[in-house]
Amino acid sequence: MLKIKNLKCEYARNPVGIGEKRPRFSWIINSDGKKVMQTAYHIQVSEDNSFRNILWDSGIAGSEDSIHVEYRGPELNSRTRYYFRVKIRDNKNNESPWSRAGFFETAMFDNNGWKASFISSGKSDTSGFSACPLFRREFSVKRDFISARVYVTALGLYELWINGKRVGEDLLTPGWTNYRKRLQYQTYDVIALLRKGTNAIGAMVANGWYRGYVASWMENSSQRYGKKTALLLQIYIKYSDGTEDVIVSDKNWKTTRGPLIMSELYHGETYDARLEIPGWNRPGIDDSTWAPARELKINKRIIIPREGVPVRRIEYIKPGKVIKTPRGETVIDMGQNMVGWMHFTVTGKKGSRVVLKHAEVLDKDGNFYTANLRSAKQRIEYILRGEGKECFEPHFSFQGFRYVKIEKYPGKPALKNFTGVAIHTLMEKTGSFKCSNKLVNSLQSNILWGQKGNFIDIPTDCPQRDERLGWTGDAQVFSRTACFNMDTALFFKKWLRDLKSEQLENGGVPYVIPAVKLDVLKFVKDKVPPHSACGWGDAAVICPWNVYLCYGDLRIIREQYDSMKAWVEYVKSQAEDGLIWNKGFHFGDWLALDSKEGSYFGATPNDLVATAFYAYSTGILARAAKLLRRNKEAKHYSHLHKNIIEAFQNKFFTTSGQLTVHTQTAHVLALMFGLVRKKDIKRTVDTLVGYLKDNNWHLDTGFLGTPYLCHVLSDNGRTDVAYRLLLQTDYPSWLYQVLKGATTIWEHWDGIKEDGSFWSARMNSFNHYAYGSIGDWLYRVVAGIDTDENKAGYKRIILRPHPCSGLRWAAAEFRSMYGLIKIRWSYRDGVMEVKITVPHNTKALALLPYATIDSITESGVDIDRSVYGQFREMDSGVELELGSGDYSFSYPVDAAAITDILN
Repeated sequence: MLKIKNLKCEYARNPVGIGEKRPRFSWIINSDGKKVMQTAYHIQVSEDNSFRNILWDSGIAGSEDSIHVEYRGPELNSRTRYYFRVKIRDNKNNESPWSRAGFFETAMFDNNGWKASFISSGKSDTSGFSACPLFRREFSVKRDFISARVYVTALGLYELWINGKRVGEDLLTPGWTNYRKRLQYQTYDVIALLRKGTNAIGAMVANGWYRGYVASWMENSSQRYGKKTALLLQIYIKYSDGTEDVIVSDKNWKTTRGPLIMSELYHGETYDARLEIPGWNRPGIDDSTWAPARELKINKRIIIPREGVPVRRIEYIKPGKVIKTPRGETVIDMGQNMVGWMHFTVTGKKGSRVVLKHAEVLDKDGNFYTANLRSAKQRIEYILRGEGKECFEPHFSFQGFRYVKIEKYPGKPALKNFTGVAIHTLMEKTGSFKCSNKLVNSLQSNILWGQKGNFIDIPTDCPQRDERLGWTGDAQVFSRTACFNMDTALFFKKWLRDLKSEQLENGGVPYVIPAVKLDVLKFVKDKVPPHSACGWGDAAVICPWNVYLCYGDLRIIREQYDSMKAWVEYVKSQAEDGLIWNKGFHFGDWLALDSKEGSYFGATPNDLVATAFYAYSTGILARAAKLLRRNKEAKHYSHLHKNIIEAFQNKFFTTSGQLTVHTQTAHVLALMFGLVRKKDIKRTVDTLVGYLKDNNWHLDTGFLGTPYLCHVLSDNGRTDVAYRLLLQTDYPSWLYQVLKGATTIWEHWDGIKEDGSFWSARMNSFNHYAYGSIGDWLYRVVAGIDTDENKAGYKRIILRPHPCSGLRWAAAEFRSMYGLIKIRWSYRDGVMEVKITVPHNTKALALLPYATIDSITESGVDIDRSVYGQFREMDSGVELELGSGDYSFSYPVDAAAITDILN
């Protein structure tokens, strides 16, 4: 049996409105055989689902490629649906049947195709800066129609209805970009919402990121991109005779004030149900009192098809309990720090109010705590219309919270009337990690929830206070973990295009993307430049590289290469002799514990941290140039990389091979980025271990040192120490947070101190994923799933688990582009068992830890070496090549041989 499943185009199943003119196809091979490799594919693309009118036929292409196979037919038309199907041949001479047809639909490729105008509410916009105006228009459909598409965007955020029904399920559209350069539009199939006769379109528009309060802890926080919100919409209705009608936004639309009288991302919403206009988005209402919409002149060259993935309602969470605080506050405990909002039902008199406030934690006395939100109000107010049961949830605002204080509510609030709605970018969950330690499993859950709550159109640093910005350093250190947990390819693709568009002419990179003018960083007394800190700007290089490694997507390297190169060249221009980066402002090893109490900045000198990242990014750039066959540049940057390393060694190492900076992070970065002479590696590792021992086996690293700490230890034969750090339960450690009740990752190791008090409220998020970068180590080292860089995207899988005495078992799954990878190791009663699943069309290099060749059985049977191919016995175990299939190996192991975390 050989079949094709999970057919995708540009990472998506049946995408509508894609902007790629040369889209790529991917599929997964389903077979009941082992060692199955594709040897050829055959793709057909047609304008009809019966494949009578074939546009492109690849023919039988001898190739193993089953991901990112590019369309190579005639130029695609704008606004057109195409169907595609695939069949393959394998290495056993089996041929699959044609797959089920998938489809993709192109966007409007030409911005000259926009006949619509941006429309604003005009005078009604002055009814309240944060009020959300309504727009409507009626139109007639007189004949039978065969398709209908709406193309829509806004300066601000929008929701759209046709004939009273919501168009799509997407939230916070059109998303956040630099609206002066890039404005996404969405495409929706609305054929099911239209009818013959009179139809009505209704829209509501909010400030959102466009002109709302964004980063209100900075200066000039509102009207960042413009003073007027606006809607742009175009509907194409195609008839059976081939003709087409176009409905556009223009001055013929009408507008009025709606019931959403305040909506801000940080502050929440106020909704007055008494102001509702029944049927406002349906045909037939009297809109004679509505004002005409006002057309705005906006350059449409900035408009692009949606590049990212929509934000959606993903999970519904029932509250855990209602508590009364010592102050007498009525508070709902959701049991999980989440991001989204509360959906509630209520019955009461007209004019009665529901007022909810949201917070992440209770204080040490058990009272509702909001000081760490700074100016963000996270407040929802609903004013009842007084007509039976009423329901509400916010439209254009989201909150980060575990606790909800009920300030006002008619009658006695019952838990059954409240439901938490968790929202985030619609990313498929691709990874899972579990082990025998329940606290580590809670840590993994916290990492995942931190990603969910902060991947809301952009990778934010936190989702609750008056910030929620796309800090580049946070995204960079977490990106590899993120790619394990969820399919983030399109998410990062969109954000990296944002980064490229915001990059300075000199190659500098803003601290946050989309860029927000950081006039004054208030935690720093002096004025600082708004761009280009080490480890932050390096996101321009590290993030596309990690996406390439995880998805095998060379196009993202090709697209981002100029940005990557520009960043390295910028750093070179700032570096002394082009080698030691010792200028400018740097966050450094942010929030490390090796500095004075309460400091934001770690003790590792900026010139060491900056030069280390300069070397790392330059090395990546050289590899990227080689992949793209830019051989001259590959040679140039390889030479530069070598010179930076030599300069680093001369500056930061003594002649006897000792690192002159005595911090954990200095040793971690030097080792991780290959900056230590071979003869000095052992000494450097031993010194690092000594620092950890002197600190009672605790870390004191910050944002830039922590992601690599355990990797450096396990890469250099000290997995025992890495496990010891992981399994620590007292402060500072990952599990300390878990024992303090964390359900997400904290910004500070001591966000809640041992006595129950808090770190400074000026900057103390309890959902801040940077330290969740340990998740990468859990997947790649504890469980052992990795990819061969030379065959990226898990075409050649590395399976190298690292058991230790602190765990009885560990297991991980990762749904790669080729299919499901699984591994589980366990040790019991003197027997080690390793279970592995390798997807078809891949190969794996697997290490069976502590094994000898003669001791291994597979599913209880002695292994046949001729079946498994190459074997290699090493000190750490037996390495063997595996084709696709399921395997279960077992062998005896002396307990004394297993890594002991107590050594």
